[in-house]
Amino acid sequence: QVQLVESGGGVVQAGGSLRLSCAASGGTFSIYFMGWFRQAPGKEREFVAAISRRAVNTYYADFVKGRFTISRDNAKNTVYLQMNSVKSEDTAVYYCAAAAESLSVVASPRGYNYWGQGTQVTVSA
Repeated sequence: QVQLVESGGGVVQAGGSLRLSCAASGGTFSIYFMGWFRQAPGKEREFVAAISRRAVNTYYADFVKGRFTISRDNAKNTVYLQMNSVKSEDTAVYYCAAAAESLSVVASPRGYNYWGQGTQVTVSA
């Protein structure tokens, strides 16, 4: 069973940048399809980005395309989310997730088996 720990959250000004990290332990990281989700107060958890096992394919929600970049380093058992040109609406708790099996719908949280505890990102005006 894999454990996921996010880090890198904090307060950032609108237009600024932040890089989130998610460190995995307890499993073979390279076999997992990885995703980032976020949840704002009063809203449902939503898909942000995902990356295939060998980083061949990446997937993004429309609202982050061109601003966020997902990447992974299998040697370091870590997945990253580089957030640029952040907006106030990016304020949320960000979660990383791991999927052991192939996903029919990348953006659905249902396919992910393991979740981190989340890291808060707050974008100030």
